[in-house]
Amino acid sequence: MEIDQQKGKDYEVQKGRRHTVSKTHETQEQLRARIGDLAYEVTQNAATEYAFTGEYDDFFEEGIYVDVVSGEPLFSSKDKYNSGCGWPAFTKPIAKEALTEKRDLSHFMIRTEVRSAGADSHLGHVFPDGPKEAGGLRYCINSASLRFIPKDKMAEEGYGEYLDLLK
Repeated sequence: MEIDQQKGKDYEVQKGRRHTVSKTHETQEQLRARIGDLAYEVTQNAATEYAFTGEYDDFFEEGIYVDVVSGEPLFSSKDKYNSGCGWPAFTKPIAKEALTEKRDLSHFMIRTEVRSAGADSHLGHVFPDGPKEAGGLRYCINSASLRFIPKDKMAEEGYGEYLDLLK
């Protein structure tokens, strides 16, 4: 397995999933080849896909959404809703510790950027205008930063422990 540094994180590919570990990496070129140009630009360079163009904007099947880079579980389909913003919107992450937040002053705006905790992938932004009955947050996430795991494939792909989230 090749070793390379990626934003100070260490990874190991394991049964199709990547887990944060030490001393094992894929190169940036290998990462781009694996996830594609758009996903690479979004997750590694904080690009944004055009509104209403993402694969998961108008997608409401049962399952979970994981970081396209690391395979970290991030969001459940139970917490996804149509906000009309043009990107997938969620009311909360699977686990608060799965995400990190960072103040974003780009584009002459003040926003809160959301990144995956393990891979440090740029995911999107969180806003305080979500459904009040669900906590009031709207996680506005780029489809390109996510990979969807359908409910019927979760156990097979190593995410069986998250099936209870979908009940």
